[in-house]
Amino acid sequence: MTKKDQKIRCPECGEVELIKDYERAELICTNCGLVIKEKMMDFGPEWRIFDKEQTKERVRVGAPATYTIHDKGLTTVIGWKGKDIYGRNLPPIKRAQIYRLRKLQRRLSVSDVIERNLVFALSELNRMASHLGLPKNVKESAAVIYRKAVELNLIKGRSIEEVAAAAIYAACRQCKIPITLDEISEVSRIKKKNLGRNYRFLAKKLHMLFPPANPIDYVPKFASELGLSSKVQNMAINIIKQASVKGITFGKGPKSIAAAAIYIAGILMEERRTQKQIAEVARVTEVTIRNRYKELVEKLDLKTLQNITWE
Repeated sequence: MTKKDQKIRCPECGEVELIKDYERAELICTNCGLVIKEKMMDFGPEWRIFDKEQTKERVRVGAPATYTIHDKGLTTVIGWKGKDIYGRNLPPIKRAQIYRLRKLQRRLSVSDVIERNLVFALSELNRMASHLGLPKNVKESAAVIYRKAVELNLIKGRSIEEVAAAAIYAACRQCKIPITLDEISEVSRIKKKNLGRNYRFLAKKLHMLFPPANPIDYVPKFASELGLSSKVQNMAINIIKQASVKGITFGKGPKSIAAAAIYIAGILMEERRTQKQIAEVARVTEVTIRNRYKELVEKLDLKTLQNITWE
């Protein structure tokens, strides 16, 4: 009995000795039999884990379900080690039997066309996400988007790679990860034009409404690749905020605004980078950076680089 249960008294007879009925999930008084609590949750014993062996011994559940695997990771898989539960090597006859069972299981795990589609698409999705260094939540979101597209039969007439890449871009927009179409195009080996067309198709059919990309989201990424300090990042973010208040960013590409703000912030903090260097990282042209830079300097009164108040 836990300390929390010992403090509870029976409201009928005032008895302190209470027992838990784990089968019925009830807390019962030993004196009068009154059911004090019901539908209680069993949190298990309060144990502590110090090493890997104790982790294996005391684990109470299996691996968590994930949408990045076609069967959501809930299927038991026959291992490849050829050893029994005690770690001993299996005899040759048993090993051959396990090999046949493993091969049969692999064939039966993919039973229809939809599952075969998911197996290939999700493996391709994981490959692209790993190359881009995307976090787990983005992978899960992309897998959910692709599964919805399969359920609504939106894959028909389109290649699996194109829809999977479009799902990754939609998941990045949903999770506010600053990934460009160019980066996904390079990893997926799909033309940027086709990728954008499939993304717009998914967004329309799945009723996904995403706000326009915020230039501030691109600042940490570009600054990190350029090797700039956090002071430059903060100053670039302040420039973008002031430009947004004055309406300068409306109708402009978020990457170009972020690149121009970083260029100005680098000059102010004496960590200057050339327009060519910034253009290569931001994947925009030097002319675009130059035009956005001139607009920011004129409309924010930055000609002398002294007439701005930073937060």
